[in-house]
Amino acid sequence: MRRKTKIVLAITFMVAVLVLAFSYIYISQLLRQRVTTARESAAQLTSNLAYLAANAAPDLSSTKVDTTNPEATRRAVAYYLGTDRDLNNFLESVVGTWPIIYDAAIVDSNGKAILHTNPDLVGKLVVDRPDFHLVENANFRRQFRMVYNPPTVYDVRIPLQLDGARFGSIRVGVSTVFLKNELTPRLQQAVVFSSIAILLSLIWAAGLSHLALGPLEQINRSLDSVTAGGAEVGEPDAGHDEYGLVSLKIAHLGRQMRDAKEIFSALKDNVDQIMGNLQDGLMLFTRDSRVVLVSASVERFLGRPRRELLGQVARGIFSADSEFGALLLQSFERRNPIAPREIEFPNGKRVQVSLDFIREKETQIGALLTMRDAESVRRIEDEIEMSRRLSANGRITRGVAHEVKNPINAIVLHLQLLQGKLRQVDPDTRRHMDIIGSEIHRLDRVVQILVDFTRPRDLHLEETDLRRILEDGVQLAGPDAARHGVTIACELPSLPLTVKVDTDFIKQAILNVVLNGVQAMPDGGKLTVSAHRQEDMVVTEIRDQGNGIPAEAQDKIFELYFTTKKEGTGIGLAQTYQILQWHYGSVDFESVEGESTTFRLRLPLAQSRSNALQEAATQD
Repeated sequence: MRRKTKIVLAITFMVAVLVLAFSYIYISQLLRQRVTTARESAAQLTSNLAYLAANAAPDLSSTKVDTTNPEATRRAVAYYLGTDRDLNNFLESVVGTWPIIYDAAIVDSNGKAILHTNPDLVGKLVVDRPDFHLVENANFRRQFRMVYNPPTVYDVRIPLQLDGARFGSIRVGVSTVFLKNELTPRLQQAVVFSSIAILLSLIWAAGLSHLALGPLEQINRSLDSVTAGGAEVGEPDAGHDEYGLVSLKIAHLGRQMRDAKEIFSALKDNVDQIMGNLQDGLMLFTRDSRVVLVSASVERFLGRPRRELLGQVARGIFSADSEFGALLLQSFERRNPIAPREIEFPNGKRVQVSLDFIREKETQIGALLTMRDAESVRRIEDEIEMSRRLSANGRITRGVAHEVKNPINAIVLHLQLLQGKLRQVDPDTRRHMDIIGSEIHRLDRVVQILVDFTRPRDLHLEETDLRRILEDGVQLAGPDAARHGVTIACELPSLPLTVKVDTDFIKQAILNVVLNGVQAMPDGGKLTVSAHRQEDMVVTEIRDQGNGIPAEAQDKIFELYFTTKKEGTGIGLAQTYQILQWHYGSVDFESVEGESTTFRLRLPLAQSRSNALQEAATQD
């Protein structure tokens, strides 16, 4: 719930409570005042009736009435009271004059009505009714229930004495209907006024909250702009008011935050880029061995996502039951670094690990754990060695080609001259001359191929879908595959595999491997070509069903001129290796002798390729 809504509801609730409290007090006082007024009016009426009755009754001792006979006395008094004009006139005017009076009666000692506002009840027994003191002495809630419960008539009575003796009583009935009729309009007014007051308080609270929180909303927008890196917050007059002072401080903080954010963002991008591209797994620990930085490659070594590792202590990540965990925890406990050493992980992978403690002014402030795939290290070393050999072979080849090219050109020239002379002397020598010429031309093509292989090439890069290149390569190899009885199956994903490559070179590299796989199955079989994404790379797999590569030849198949085929040149796979290197990719294979061979060609995705080129340009 928004703070403005809370303030509006709080103010409205407070006003509602006050209005209801005052309404409660007002209605209770009003009800008590009406009850008291009714009591006083009824008491005054009974006093007036008692006075008139006393004046209307004669001295019975001077009459013929037997005062010793109660019945005779009652009849005589009733006669005199019933014939008194003032008393009867007053009694007849009671109901019309007094709005809250239900009826009035003069009752004898036997409970029979001598006079009554209802003539039909004269001489009849008057039913006893509750005393009005019950209403007068009740609390507010009980009084309210009495008034608004089913209509009830309460009596206000005083004793009637004639000639000093108690003769009967005067009873005045007060009906709750009349009280309710008087109270209800006032109660309705109170409800209306209370509702209006609550509604006005709601409007007033909304306006007040808007007035009070308006600056806060402006400050909130300023903070949002600052955190989002938006435009600068304007600097109000610092002496204007509290809002101006706060806004001024926010403006200063905003500039500081933007500067710090730009620096942090640049550092974070650089660190994330470096950590994301690192093949080694890096984990940075604080002084209390808590992880604060994890490279992406760590997930591959530990088999756990980075988000689960960040913030954990070393003991919560590594188990003392494993060789690596025991070594690492012991090193943390003793604060001893771990020199680079090779350890076998529980998943069977051999990893080169090292732990270095970071110190500042003889104080240990953290530790850096490095994990490196030993197999990858050896593979990189092999690739470096292969590149070194190819580079050396290239230099030698270029030198040999240069030295051979000139003699070949001279031989061809002199051969043509010799052909012209010998044709005149001995025409049969033409056949031999043609054979020598064709062989010299073949030797020249071989030298030209070597020159082309070692010559630096200009790549015509373009973004394209690798699936299309694979389909074209398979189509080109189709006739040769049909001659060998080989079926080629393509298993490509439905989504594009966008790479930035020289289409002709990559097509040639793929075709070399496909043809090599077809030729590895002289008795026919199935060649499977598939491709899939792997992080920021596209991996193409070409799997045959041949006899595999002999173990003694597996380390040499990418070397120039090396071949196990009778008619092979030893250039195809070396060329594929070179083309993949030109595109920041790689090629490797898995071969089981006597079963099959799978070549894997890795190329960076288009975006990853662009990033790699930018990094290379930056380093240059």
